[in-house]
Amino acid sequence: MKRLFTIILLVVFGRNFAQLPVTSFETSKGKESVTYYEAIAAYQQLDKLSSNVTMLTMGPTDAGFPLHLVLVSSDKTFSPKQWQQKNKIVILINNGIHPGEPDGIDASIGLVKDIVAGKKLLPANVVLAIIPVYNIGGALNRSVNYRIDQNGPVEKGFRGNSQNLDLNRDFIKSDSKEARSFAEIFHFVEPDIFIDNHVSNGADYQHVMTLLTTQHDKLGGVMGEYLNQFFEPALYKGMKERGYDLVPYVNHFGDTPDKGWTEFWDSPRYSSGYAAIWNVFSFVPETHMLKPYAQRVDATYKLMETFIDFAAANQKSIKEKRRQQQTDQLTQKQFAFDFAVNKNKFTEITFKGFESDYKPSNISGQPRLFYDRAKPYEKKIKFFNYYDPKTMIEKPSAYVIPQGWWKVIDLLKANKISMKQFAKDTAIEVEVYRIEDFKSGNKPYEAHHYNSEVKTNKVVRTITFRKGDWLIPMNQPGNRFLMEVLEPTAEDSYFAWDFFDAILGAKEGYSSYVFEETADEFLKQNPAVKEKLEQKKASDTAFAKNGAAQLYFVFQNSPYYEPDHLKYPVYRIK
Repeated sequence: MKRLFTIILLVVFGRNFAQLPVTSFETSKGKESVTYYEAIAAYQQLDKLSSNVTMLTMGPTDAGFPLHLVLVSSDKTFSPKQWQQKNKIVILINNGIHPGEPDGIDASIGLVKDIVAGKKLLPANVVLAIIPVYNIGGALNRSVNYRIDQNGPVEKGFRGNSQNLDLNRDFIKSDSKEARSFAEIFHFVEPDIFIDNHVSNGADYQHVMTLLTTQHDKLGGVMGEYLNQFFEPALYKGMKERGYDLVPYVNHFGDTPDKGWTEFWDSPRYSSGYAAIWNVFSFVPETHMLKPYAQRVDATYKLMETFIDFAAANQKSIKEKRRQQQTDQLTQKQFAFDFAVNKNKFTEITFKGFESDYKPSNISGQPRLFYDRAKPYEKKIKFFNYYDPKTMIEKPSAYVIPQGWWKVIDLLKANKISMKQFAKDTAIEVEVYRIEDFKSGNKPYEAHHYNSEVKTNKVVRTITFRKGDWLIPMNQPGNRFLMEVLEPTAEDSYFAWDFFDAILGAKEGYSSYVFEETADEFLKQNPAVKEKLEQKKASDTAFAKNGAAQLYFVFQNSPYYEPDHLKYPVYRIK
């Protein structure tokens, strides 16, 4: 019977077998990875061979080449609208965001080849959407010297893109064309599951594949519960059946992690964090860098296979959880922020590591870390994967953004946010934030000076907005995205990424020798301010000795002080 099935496969798919692309990964027996050009050529050939595969040309990248999107569908439907009508599960797979970690690039080509050849069945209720190579600039910049600690392939791409940006920190700030094109792809296919294939560094251990799952408490709601209790455990079971002991991403650097570790916090700047705030089940597979390249590619293939099988078997549950969460967020009154790990709760997992120790360095003579692979161990350890929010922020009924902040408006448009412009000048009572304090990074981080530890106060004012300013209602699928990027205290808000830094510098000033007279007259007419000044001098000895500071204090408490200094220019309609 098995021989008869093989003969049928050869008859039906013989022509495809003969014409299937053969990549450098295969000819090198797993020692090399495909180049960017080879990857695109392979998918072009698969597109020609099979009516179940089509490759689309999407938006631009900083490298000057467009992103491609490969769609694989067993019933030959390539319209996202039709997928939604047929209730199909859409799995979006991203490869090569760090081209020195090309495991997913080769594994995805192998997966699609096997589907075309009939070796792997793609269930009728699942559609694959694959970005062959995301960081094209980094993929074109290949060298045998990159990622020197990694065990293959021979040549590896560069981590930075054509602007030298780490694209896995760019999903909110979107400095790259890649990030904006990704948003177009993401909202075009509307994925249910997102997978971003990577390679991990850090500690040494026995596991070939680790899995970074978007943090379930942060995902929240029915999806977070389903992810933690059903989805993720099923992936571990499926990989075990395929010969791989999966373990959570080893968020530990230094000696052996046998005391356990804290789950990685994937804020919205990261691919999985970005997808999660759109209510998508999100994962970052991380093979271990010291394992042979062919084995890492096989583990990546097997994990994608596991995702497909779980999606097909649990189509109804996945769709229902996502719809319920989206519906709940339309009327949700508060959103959680400022999470901290809960050290009193953990999941016990089995970890297979190697004993570590220290010995004198041949270079410095100082103690250096090493792992002894002759001393493997298997232990139950604590995985701290529960987080609690410290802040709840009330959702407004709408935001208003003046049209002058067009860089932010453009990012909202790229993310398909529904908004409209005022047709005429309009006075509205709004909540206004003023920035009270923040810390700005001393060094640039991904082309920005990141703002953290932001503190605000809030007042209610009636403001007249001009014709053309933007009203953003909070009754749309992007509710959570909007809260994450527009609330100034959120960790990856547009304020955090310094899009609003212009408000932090005062534009109006005074000549002290002239303003001395004005201030003196002002204090005579405003005894309450005079009293406030005297109280501060009495309580602050340094201030009492600083005439310039006292004059500026009067200026700040006068009508001459510019009203927009430190006023956050995103307004909330309660």
